Amino acid sequence: MSLLCKLVPERCIACGLCQIEAPDIFDYDEEGIVLFAQEPEAHQQFVTEAETEYVKKAYQKCPVRAILLEEQN
Repeated sequence: MSLLCKLVPERCIACGLCQIEAPDIFDYDEEGIVLFAQEPEAHQQFVTEAETEYVKKAYQKCPVRAILLEEQN
C-alpha cells in the first residue's frame, strides 16, 4: 500500500508549517503558497516510505487542510 499526497493550493494560507515538518517535500511559490519541492507544477505525488512520517506530520499541522493524504492499494 502506498500513500498519495495531494495539495490544494487555494486553501493554503502560507503559514509555513508543512515546510518546517517536511522541508525536502514541500516548498513555496513567490506568494508563499505550498507546492512540491521536486515537482512544483504537480498537485499530487506518491510519498516514499522514508518520507511518510514527515508528510503525515505536515498533514496534521496544516490548519486549513491544504494537504490531503490518501492510502492507495
